[in-house]
Amino acid sequence: MGRLIVKYQDRLYNAILKICGNSDDAAELTQETFVKVLENIGAFRGQSSFYTWLFRIGVNLALNFCSRKLRLGMCSLDGGVGEQEKFSLAANLPDKREINPVAIAQNRELARQVLAALEKLEDNQRAIIVLRDIEAMSYEEIAEVLQIELGTVKSRLCRARMALRELLQTVWI
Repeated sequence: MGRLIVKYQDRLYNAILKICGNSDDAAELTQETFVKVLENIGAFRGQSSFYTWLFRIGVNLALNFCSRKLRLGMCSLDGGVGEQEKFSLAANLPDKREINPVAIAQNRELARQVLAALEKLEDNQRAIIVLRDIEAMSYEEIAEVLQIELGTVKSRLCRARMALRELLQTVWI
């Protein structure tokens, strides 16, 4: 189990971080996910990959947390988007071979804007974009993780991308 935790903890943490928007909450939810996995390892039937099963548990916990947080009106006192800049989306946007400081600064600003727009999406929209466009999961894996039909994945992803595009166009125009 230790090898599985080491193998998947960073990817799971980053996905949960993009869904909930707070590093402390993401760390706690990641830990809670692995605790639930350990408690329920006997329920794993092998019908999907361990990775997909793990992500289903983590994403469900994150979505439930976000829903509960919204109902209770909780918010971070530290702010939200600024702390996400140092994580994978921002790190993946700049070309690693790029040494032009202007291009690096532009890429960081672009990453900040995308993360800010992503944070404004509804929880379900944010989750599906994170799973597909950041975690690069297949439509089938997303359907398993979110426990929805394949057609629903495609339609929700389309609507989520349109909503994200609209948010970004208001920033860029």
